[in-house]
Amino acid sequence: MSRFTPHPLSGGLRLIVAGLLAVLLHGCGVMTGAPTQPWRPAGQPDTVLERNRFAVTGGDDVIGRLAVMRLEAGDTLPDVARHFSLGINAIGAANPGVDLWVPRAGERITLPLSFILPDAPREGIVINLATRRLFQFKKGDSQLTVTTYPVGVGADDRPTPVGEMCVVRKATRPTWYVPASIAEAHRKKGDPLPAEVPPGPDNPLGEFALYLSKSSYLIHGTNKPASVGLNATNGCLRLYPENVQQLYHDTPVNTPVLIVDQPYLIGRREGVLYLEAHTPAADTAAREREKIQAKLREMEKKAGRPLDWQRVKEVLGEARGIPVPIFEMHPGSRKTVAQPVEVAHPQKLHGRPEIPELNLTAWYVLAADVPDEIEARRLAAIINHQGPPIPARVLSKKDRFRVIAGPFTDVNAARNAARRLKIDLGLDGILVEPARK
Repeated sequence: MSRFTPHPLSGGLRLIVAGLLAVLLHGCGVMTGAPTQPWRPAGQPDTVLERNRFAVTGGDDVIGRLAVMRLEAGDTLPDVARHFSLGINAIGAANPGVDLWVPRAGERITLPLSFILPDAPREGIVINLATRRLFQFKKGDSQLTVTTYPVGVGADDRPTPVGEMCVVRKATRPTWYVPASIAEAHRKKGDPLPAEVPPGPDNPLGEFALYLSKSSYLIHGTNKPASVGLNATNGCLRLYPENVQQLYHDTPVNTPVLIVDQPYLIGRREGVLYLEAHTPAADTAAREREKIQAKLREMEKKAGRPLDWQRVKEVLGEARGIPVPIFEMHPGSRKTVAQPVEVAHPQKLHGRPEIPELNLTAWYVLAADVPDEIEARRLAAIINHQGPPIPARVLSKKDRFRVIAGPFTDVNAARNAARRLKIDLGLDGILVEPARK
């Protein structure tokens, strides 16, 4: 998935709905989030997993460790991704066939927390657009450490540039001065923007920003955390709020920044050669595959014995973004390959949207009325992950499922939410007045 788009809805959304919120609620079942779990799967606490900071030992290129976890009712993969400092694309690619928004309770998923470092100098900040991952290198007295975070990168029509640059200044609670091209694009969508957006929930830069020497490009926070890990920005690099805060404090002005685009990565760890594959851009796919195969053939020639070419073919074809062993540098070295660690489901997923209680004195927006429960739950989850947040829930009545956004304090807030649902998701919301005042 390269864009933050909803699952297609069936049957259309231009539905005639009469009455007030009371009519919607009376006789309806309220489908809340995850019910109380009767059990939790065995496994180590998630605190045993390092998400961000790793020591780089010797000449190794592979850091971190894979993990597995069983999902619980009400989970979404974007919430799991944020809790474990992963991007949405990364967790989706690592778990093909798992529904991002409505996965099955009890499903066992992979947490891709092992990474091959980019083929680049290990200094300052290195960002790999293909993996949507930032790496910050720090040299201590005795060892090199790397801190890594997922990033949102430029959309296909506004790509993030590659090349060398540096951090020229930093700012907390930055004001966003809207570029003319972005203002024009929003105006055409019927979403006019002001010339500048002050700090606050509507500011897409979030609370922290690092300005790069290439004009108009930043590393910054976001008010849309569910877009981290996607090709969804206007060219800037977008981090989770908790990650950009740490990066901001760890990064001095003049830190070098190198942006690369490496979908195929080769790395060594403890005598084993690993291959990590991500889906390359369509216009570079053939060239990138030829490059990596030529590099592997050269390594095979130097080693004087064959690589596991069947495994190579599988890794390149699946492109799951997970380092996979393809070659033993010396006999018995594959015994050092660590198995994934099983972790228990956290008591609470960090950053998971919280839905307020129903309030008969508030305004709501009817976003959809559909016959399929999974379809309704998927749409409610997508709405809940908009930025700034729009709370949404599913109400059931007989064989229909209604997606309700709110509560909102007044009609203007409800109208603004309905406008955003139309612009961002193409939904024709219907305002629902308070049932009683």
